[in-house]
Amino acid sequence: MRLLAIDLGDRRIGLAIGETVAGTGRGIETVMRRSPAADGHRLRGIIAANDIAAIVVGLPRHSDGREGAQAIATRAWVAAVVEPLGLPWTFRDEAWTSQAAEANLGRPSRGRSGGPPSAAARERRRRAVDREAARLILQAELDERRRVRP
Repeated sequence: MRLLAIDLGDRRIGLAIGETVAGTGRGIETVMRRSPAADGHRLRGIIAANDIAAIVVGLPRHSDGREGAQAIATRAWVAAVVEPLGLPWTFRDEAWTSQAAEANLGRPSRGRSGGPPSAAARERRRRAVDREAARLILQAELDERRRVRP
């Protein structure tokens, strides 16, 4: 079964796909958030192109497990965008995934002259972090499914 993982941010949506049989996933792209209708349309295309059977959405929680404003916003987005897609879906705790994604990607590159990176380079880095965070959410789900269903 092929899964789509979503790392939902305020401006961007990191996406990753993976197979339950292989037990691994890869980041595929980062898309800019638009309206719920536009986000849903974009996800429908990705689902169809990749034969997705289920969706995993990262749910942001505080370090003590409480849900804050971002988790409430994520739940509302899922109700408006993911549920109408008609596929099985689940939440996966995304605690620390962005920090782990940053660590996995290593230090950002410097600008041409050794100074700070350009605005375009910073945006590419943010998109890469979002994809990697989605991959980590997906990997946690795949690992859990393997642990529960050996």
